[in-house]
Amino acid sequence: MTITTLSSRELNQDVTRAKKAAKNGPVFITDRGKPAHVLLSIEEYQRLTGKRRNLVEALSMPGIADIEIEFPRSRELPCPATFE
Repeated sequence: MTITTLSSRELNQDVTRAKKAAKNGPVFITDRGKPAHVLLSIEEYQRLTGKRRNLVEALSMPGIADIEIEFPRSRELPCPATFE
């Protein structure tokens, strides 16, 4: 993975270069020398975000109502907390 850094001015002057660089890794875009944005390929973005779901999304999956789950009651008593 190659990390590329471009200033905002460089990005504005050559967007094609930034897009090509994003195929090989993230492109950091700076404003006044400080990182301000990151350009990623769609594949990399999906890789980073696609595997995460929140609880609402997981429970609203199609077919989830057809799954039967039984959770056994625990007979264990809670343990007191120890602070060290």
